[in-house]
Amino acid sequence: MRIELIKRPQPSRWFSAISPLLALALAMICGAILFALMGKDPFAALHAFFIEPLLDMWSIHELLVKAAPLILIAVGLSVCYLSNNWNIGAEGQLTMGAITGSILPILYPDVQGWYVLPLMLLMGMVGGALYGAVPALLKTRFNANTILTSLMLVYVAQFFLDWLVRGPWRNPEGNNFPESRQFHEYAVLPEIWSAAGRAHWGFIFAIIAAFLLWFMLHSTLKGFQIKVVGQSPRAARFAGFSAGKITFFAFMVSGALAGLAGISEVSGAIGQLRTTITPGYGFTAIIVAFLGRLNPLGIIAAGLVLALSYLGGEAAQLSIGISEKSARVFQGMILFFVLACDTFIHYRIRFVSRSQHDLRGEA
Repeated sequence: MRIELIKRPQPSRWFSAISPLLALALAMICGAILFALMGKDPFAALHAFFIEPLLDMWSIHELLVKAAPLILIAVGLSVCYLSNNWNIGAEGQLTMGAITGSILPILYPDVQGWYVLPLMLLMGMVGGALYGAVPALLKTRFNANTILTSLMLVYVAQFFLDWLVRGPWRNPEGNNFPESRQFHEYAVLPEIWSAAGRAHWGFIFAIIAAFLLWFMLHSTLKGFQIKVVGQSPRAARFAGFSAGKITFFAFMVSGALAGLAGISEVSGAIGQLRTTITPGYGFTAIIVAFLGRLNPLGIIAAGLVLALSYLGGEAAQLSIGISEKSARVFQGMILFFVLACDTFIHYRIRFVSRSQHDLRGEA
């Protein structure tokens, strides 16, 4: 007996619209069962995940801090996925953006002025874009699998960061801790409302990027080319669209936004380079991109939901005593149900016996 997925000729628009909400509801139901099996009150756990982080102003600021990199990275990833390019290496592009954007405050701390921060942001975007161009080059020149190459480059970037902060970039006044010098005041991303919390301008960058990418995808020739290449490569060839150029464009846009997220994170939330600068935003952003249905505006809402699950996971660890791994399992459930709901909306399942399969093969 085999299971086949048969593409539906016309998926339900109504189910497509409510798919993210349905996936979130199923994840909450299964999460409640999981917490109950762990001996925890499921209602208290869901309250800690989704309600408790919204009760105080400081936690709302933390929500924006965590949502900013998720939205920035996911918006860039949506361009890759719409063009049928699988970029799994946003975490590495974020790391390289953080490294290249930190060159000025670490190696040239005496260079100070209003222009330092804009240069840092630009260098971070360039570093992320160039690192994103590596798997694009390997695909277009050698037909390498972008899933493998982009993912392996994540570890290259992480080991490079670890070597830098333990070696040549280690703070000479940091008592041998593996971290860089603290960024000076001209290299720190300003807070949005300094009196209320530590949410910084990275969130503003994320909202601007989402609207710009939405406009590009829906109102420009480049956006049309991206969609055609992703949906029908053969039609794109007949139309004269270059799949190689679109691959480079998609990876470099994705890398640039991931790099912007990286330098925004270290200059806004952290204030220095460390061996670990994110809890895995580059991978979680994949969930955000699909939860937002690869629509930049939908990604804003999805990023806030996933950021809420991050913040809620920390709150649940404190209030009901679950482990970090359990919180990660719950986040994984959200991705599973998002993909499962989309699969059942666009495909139907057919069970085929071995004899039927053999007869179809002979025919």
